[in-house]
Amino acid sequence: MKLRTLLATIVSFTGLALFAQAAPLAVGSPAPEISGVDQDGKTVNFKDVYAKGPTLVYFYPKADTPGCTKQGCSIRDSWEDLKKAGIQVVGVSEDKVEAQKAFAQKYNLPHVLIADNDGKVAAAFGTDFIAGKPLTQRQSFFIKDGKVVWNMLKGTTTETHAQDVLKVNAELSKK
Repeated sequence: MKLRTLLATIVSFTGLALFAQAAPLAVGSPAPEISGVDQDGKTVNFKDVYAKGPTLVYFYPKADTPGCTKQGCSIRDSWEDLKKAGIQVVGVSEDKVEAQKAFAQKYNLPHVLIADNDGKVAAAFGTDFIAGKPLTQRQSFFIKDGKVVWNMLKGTTTETHAQDVLKVNAELSKK
């Protein structure tokens, strides 16, 4: 009986931990100064990335799946325009380093992919999870001067993601 009670308690706390999270970062929020491991196993300090210029941090559910591939390739296909605009790009999913590396190599993705196995980066940004799965929802945050200046929390695009970000950057640059 004690074992059954213990297991029920563990399952309850695990379920609560998965769904008890803060809301996604709103426009005007400070950008999280967190670090993560990239597809090459190197530590990436987000603060250092932000310091290089405007930064797109996008979350995707799983490497090498149809929507995530379209999104990553959208960024790859617009890479020169993003670089010209000075935009840094960091993709994040809960995939392992090896899966991120294989994804980047298979599709020739030029940007950083973070292997967020422990969910710390997702938690820092307050990203939502797909119901019933330990996968983050597709959500994006655009960072300028250390603050979130735009986010796409619902209906985040896949095929036109880079163009959407470039458009937002151009609009924000006019202000």
